[in-house]
Amino acid sequence: MDGTSEDKPGYNKIRFCGERAKLDGYRFFWVDTCYIDKSNAVELQRAINSMFRWYQNAVKCYVYLSDVSTRQRKASDRLSEHTWESAFRSSRWFTRGWTLQELLAPGPDSVEFFSYEGDRLGDKRTLEQQIHKITGITITALRGTPLSQFDVDDRFLWAENRQTTHEEDKAYSLFGIFDIQIPMLYGEGRDKAFKRLREEIDKPLKGLDYLPFAADAPFNSFDLQDDLTCLPNTRVDLLQEIYGWADGQDEHCIFWLNGLAGTGKSTIARTVARRYFKEERLGASFFFSRGGGDLSHAGKFFTSIAVQLANNVPSLRQYIYDAITKRKDVASQSLRDQWCQLILRPLLRLGSSSSPSSYVLIVDALDKCDKEEHIWIILQLLAEARTLKTVRLRVFLTSRPEIPIRHGFYQIPDANHQDFILHNISPSIVNHDISIFLQYSLNFIAGERSLGAGWPGEQIVKRLAYDASGLFIWAATACRFIREGKRFAAKRLDTILQGSGSAVTAPEKHLDEIYTTVLKHSITPEYTDKEKEESYCTLRYILGSIALLFSPLSIYSLRRLLRVTKEDFDQTLEDLHSVLNIPKDQNRPLRLHHPSFRDFLLNNDRCKNPNFWVDEKQAHQTLADSYMQLMSTSLKQDICGLNTPSILFLKEHLLHWLEALGWMQKVSNGIYAIASLESIAAVYECPRLSEFVHDTKRFVLYNRPAIEQAPLQTYCSALIFAPVISVVRKQFKYYVPQ
Repeated sequence: MDGTSEDKPGYNKIRFCGERAKLDGYRFFWVDTCYIDKSNAVELQRAINSMFRWYQNAVKCYVYLSDVSTRQRKASDRLSEHTWESAFRSSRWFTRGWTLQELLAPGPDSVEFFSYEGDRLGDKRTLEQQIHKITGITITALRGTPLSQFDVDDRFLWAENRQTTHEEDKAYSLFGIFDIQIPMLYGEGRDKAFKRLREEIDKPLKGLDYLPFAADAPFNSFDLQDDLTCLPNTRVDLLQEIYGWADGQDEHCIFWLNGLAGTGKSTIARTVARRYFKEERLGASFFFSRGGGDLSHAGKFFTSIAVQLANNVPSLRQYIYDAITKRKDVASQSLRDQWCQLILRPLLRLGSSSSPSSYVLIVDALDKCDKEEHIWIILQLLAEARTLKTVRLRVFLTSRPEIPIRHGFYQIPDANHQDFILHNISPSIVNHDISIFLQYSLNFIAGERSLGAGWPGEQIVKRLAYDASGLFIWAATACRFIREGKRFAAKRLDTILQGSGSAVTAPEKHLDEIYTTVLKHSITPEYTDKEKEESYCTLRYILGSIALLFSPLSIYSLRRLLRVTKEDFDQTLEDLHSVLNIPKDQNRPLRLHHPSFRDFLLNNDRCKNPNFWVDEKQAHQTLADSYMQLMSTSLKQDICGLNTPSILFLKEHLLHWLEALGWMQKVSNGIYAIASLESIAAVYECPRLSEFVHDTKRFVLYNRPAIEQAPLQTYCSALIFAPVISVVRKQFKYYVPQ
């Protein structure tokens, strides 16, 4: 050195760094401003892509603040002690784009701040409150929590007001913050640089599109938003036990809450899910539902869990994306392979520094999964959560105490699960909680209908709570029935009280009585016998179809399927809001409020009135006939009317059906239906049908991604790439595009 550099702005920083490193006993030091050859594009690219890692691995990171002096006095008080806090808060270092990674990459004890004179001001830990106020960066990020744990928009916000010399550097300086590497293209401008950065950040999210997802599975899905959670001061001891388990660290990785139908299991599950969602510790939730389409089987169970985990746990997102990239067909693999590749292995890759270190998975009504063998497999796989060491996955599971569930838990060591039998809670506690619910609901009705304060009175509430026999669904159905009476609400309450005898009967009997009362009330007494019979027939026809549908339909679609006029349909359902969730929007799904109503309708030992009992076999046949008639008149080529001229469309219904499923994003339902048909063909020994259906299943499984992403490819690439010996290809060989 010839001494001519001493007057340059960066000289003092280099001199200070060397002296301080020597004082701290280090043999080497590195300064970013002079050890990167910015004229060499390759070296510059390498340095910027590596810089975050260099800072992260540094033993010490010295921050030399040339605009902060420890010798200056407060202008307002020349006799006061020396101070630097004000200058520290306004230092240019906190406004530069590239210094964000210098602040966040090293550990909290590694970053040390020094004044212009070389005096130590403190480190990132001792100054975290001041730094937090200056930068807006959350304390946990300053303390070393992996940045992948923080929302993408929050990380962008940390850099929003920072400045760089080159406009593109505002984006390039964030490579390390988001752990990505892309080429630098100086001259592209700020907007294009940020666009490329955002596209790279969003790649894992786009990768999730390969995974089939049950949209109604999460506890807070749009169609479940009206479902209740536990009221304050109800289920107090039980919820405390559940929260204690979820927050604990013992080997009980599964909490099994089992109880009879209508005892409030799903309400408790939603309450638990809501709590941990607010605490940002809810990994995922899946609420099974018989007759709920994707919610009634395990086909989308683990893929839906994986998608939610990727969205709720940012640090998992890249690992799940890696699994999808490695095996794009993972969704069509076995449940075990889906669990291992999409959930267990990504969780195992999480480091011990991940925060929080425990997540809760909610699985409600597992008994409503349609196949017993899938229930057993799911239980066995979820129990493997105990193998996780650096992060805990606590599985809260509810179900009725059905044989498949009990058998599944027999195979799991007692040390790995904690059980609670809901219907064994003391009747006095249950009645107390039901009384609170009734009082809350009836007070609301009294306010709506101006029935006066205190209506209907403490004794009536006690009577209703007694009649509920421990079933929350009885109380909920009764309150809905009363409320739907509007100006006749008080009379409907009297109807319920008159219909409930004082004799002690099984809880299920009381539930059957309230369902019978609701159904009787839906038929006008003034009808003639002939009109009543017609009304009963229409009622059974519509309710039976709703109860048996594999996937809920909207009011409009169901009307069209059953060929019932709008007037007849609306009048039939007009007084059934207490048992049916009837949306105002006729394009939304029509659902049962509770599966126990389905059980009641289809069981003639419970539904003793022949006017309401639904013959399941006959109802299935009627539905099948309606479907066949609708498809024969509605299915056609290019069902969405795109009229793409370059594709030779086919006229056979199989391909039309697959196209329709593709547009509806319901190809998984089609695969399920084909598998069921294959089983039926095998039972009835139909070799030609079996051969065709088996090949159809292979055809759909192989081409599923194409059909889901571009349904019209059903007629094109799906056939072209089918094997020459394929039965499906032979069937439609004249329609393969030339």
